[in-house]
Amino acid sequence: MRYAMIMAGGAGTRLWPMSRKGTPKQLIKFIPAPGEPADTASISLLDLAARRLEGLIDPSRRYICTSESYRGAIARDIPGFAGTNGDARILGEPVGRDTVNAVALGAAVLAKIDPEAVFAVLTADHIIEPMDVFRERMDLGFRLVEQDDRRLVTFSIKPTYPATGFGYVERGTPIRGLAGTGVDGHHLAFHVERFVEKPDLPKAQAYVESGGFGWNSGMFVWKARTFLEALKKYKPANYEGIMRLQAAWGTPDQAAVLAEVYPQLEKISVDYAVMEPITKTRDKQFSVCTVQMDLRWLDVGSWPSYGETVAPDEAGNRLVGQTVPTVVKGRNNLVVCSVPGHTVAVLGVDDLIIVHTADATLVMPRARAEELKDLHGKVDEKLR
Repeated sequence: MRYAMIMAGGAGTRLWPMSRKGTPKQLIKFIPAPGEPADTASISLLDLAARRLEGLIDPSRRYICTSESYRGAIARDIPGFAGTNGDARILGEPVGRDTVNAVALGAAVLAKIDPEAVFAVLTADHIIEPMDVFRERMDLGFRLVEQDDRRLVTFSIKPTYPATGFGYVERGTPIRGLAGTGVDGHHLAFHVERFVEKPDLPKAQAYVESGGFGWNSGMFVWKARTFLEALKKYKPANYEGIMRLQAAWGTPDQAAVLAEVYPQLEKISVDYAVMEPITKTRDKQFSVCTVQMDLRWLDVGSWPSYGETVAPDEAGNRLVGQTVPTVVKGRNNLVVCSVPGHTVAVLGVDDLIIVHTADATLVMPRARAEELKDLHGKVDEKLR
């Protein structure tokens, strides 16, 4: 049976001061709701990720892996995760231990519930459009695994520019023999040749120009048992800890074993722990594949990327939470205000990011947005 798990444990420090310890970026309601006027309805990135599963995964088989501290907020804000059944589908991590352990925890829980479970691993911090193309490609990923349960399927995004902040997937030979693996004569499913982590600009340019690479989306589909087999082979210590958690899951010992075991697991990404080693060694026990997604994929991890979700005025200014235009003789500014009735007025400056909340105001050049983590580490703890 098909399942989905959304990973939603990030802190989002590059979206401070709106992103805080109690309300991280995936729970901020600052994304226009699909199909509704941008100025009347906003939802969170996590809510948007859950909505993408409509028509693809039954609500009762959707899970979220997140920090235990976010459980209450998710139950309150994300439809379908309240009540006893919804609460059981929130997998709360006592501490973050990177993606391989989040995925392994989901795999262990699902394999215990359903030994034949096939599940998608999804992200909670992206804009992905159009939704129908996303669902078609996810369905293809599921069918690839259902046809051959040795397959570990990742999704690669058709690059629109030579990004140096993303990993890349190099496509190998196409996969044939399954309906829907091609569109208009173009193949959509491939064996993976290799993974490349965050290349420099010349390499990124070469990858994009070659046409044989895609951005690594961080989304996957695999059989829960197959993933656990791969974990056992390449990260046996993590596997042993996860098996202890699986044995305790659903018993009175669940919370105690989770609190003891999970913080001790090696902190490493799923790509470094499993996907890259399998690909490099050409391990025949598994088959690493990729489905190409040629759609809009926006990683909303910083204020400049968030600005891309907001329509600009004729001067390129993007205003959120302002009742009237408040930028005079300025261009390409992003102004975000979360305080109703408060006005942020901007005169004669270009390329600034200004974010105003009830207790903190951020002003910085757009070009220095990646340095916000440094500032975040210096502000008072109560503002983080």
